Amino acid sequence: MLQPVMHVLKQKYIILASGSPRRKELIENIGLQVKLCPSLFKEDLDPENFENFSEFVEETALQKVLEVDNRLKTEGAAPDVIIGADTMVTLDGKMFGKPISHEEAFDMLSKLSGRGHTVYTGVVVKSLDKTVKFTEKTDVYFGKLDDEQIRGYIATGEPMDKAGGYGIQGVGGTFVERVEGDYFTVVGLPLYRLCSILYDMFKEVK
Repeated sequence: MLQPVMHVLKQKYIILASGSPRRKELIENIGLQVKLCPSLFKEDLDPENFENFSEFVEETALQKVLEVDNRLKTEGAAPDVIIGADTMVTLDGKMFGKPISHEEAFDMLSKLSGRGHTVYTGVVVKSLDKTVKFTEKTDVYFGKLDDEQIRGYIATGEPMDKAGGYGIQGVGGTFVERVEGDYFTVVGLPLYRLCSILYDMFKEVK
């Protein structure tokens, strides 16, 4: 999709406002070079202040981008493009963030077992003259898990830095019976929409 503008994008200084090697790998797999710059934004927004999950993840992603943008400008290293994202797992109207203990991870995975849940990823793309926000959501269905399987997974350490307590691109993917929507939304960066935005931003640039 990006091939007609790839010669332009390859000349841009692109920052990913994240510390996620998974998101970096996704972008590099489509031929772009990006630099990771984890945001220092505290991610302390109150979900109760937003009308829906989409607004919440978009605003969190926006704050990540703005913090990185301001910091790099102060350092004299202003990027051409900053991409930020925030991913949230939801079930029964409640948000599941990253578990802070093995007990919380066990509780999350037990609730997801044998059921479908919805993953939201909000993305912000900021260029020098434009800022675009969007959210994608994907439904993920887990098979039925027993306690031993959940404990065995937690013992791998993988759940502890993942929203909802699992990583679909890792061992956690073995729990997933099916996905309805963009798989990459669950990984943390919806590639189709992201590339559509980048194409529209730079297709007129010669």
